Amino acid sequence: MGIGPWEILVILFVIILIFGGKKLPELARGLGLGLKEFKKATKDIKDEVESAAKEVENSTEDSK
Repeated sequence: MGIGPWEILVILFVIILIFGGKKLPELARGLGLGLKEFKKATKDIKDEVESAAKEVENSTEDSK
């Protein structure tokens, strides 16, 4: 049970009514920047976890 095309159109129409056409590009830009920051933070955390796992793996191999 997902969102159909009519529901998406109604949601977009309501957003345009609430914010107006002039504010939409600004909102979209802000959303894009937010997603970019989120992806960057996710990648940084993933890299940090991987490096920590490699460090643990190397230290366990050294102690064998």
